[in-house]
Amino acid sequence: MEFVHLLLRYLHLLGFAAIFGGWLVSLLKRKFDFNAAMLYGAAAQLATGIVLYGLASADGDANHAKLGVKFLFALLLAVMIAIPVWKKREKVAAGHFYATGALIAATAAVAVFWQ
Repeated sequence: MEFVHLLLRYLHLLGFAAIFGGWLVSLLKRKFDFNAAMLYGAAAQLATGIVLYGLASADGDANHAKLGVKFLFALLLAVMIAIPVWKKREKVAAGHFYATGALIAATAAVAVFWQ
């Protein structure tokens, strides 16, 4: 069971890397677009996060407030990324792009600093 937990955490981190990496590349190119890798990363984070929450709840050591906030942020990120990708927009508004980046940073901050 420990291996499954570690594998889920690994996949969760890969999802974050896909989201943040795609956003950072777009920022450095000054292109302000989202790609399918970011969308798949958001889907991976949502899926693995839900399963990890279930495992933490089964063990009895789940911080429900923290995990609820993380789920809300992940859901918002998925929607903010999915709509432009599905509509095949070449570019998003600068405010949308930077708000997505801020939400990515806030999600990481909640994961790291909220005990």
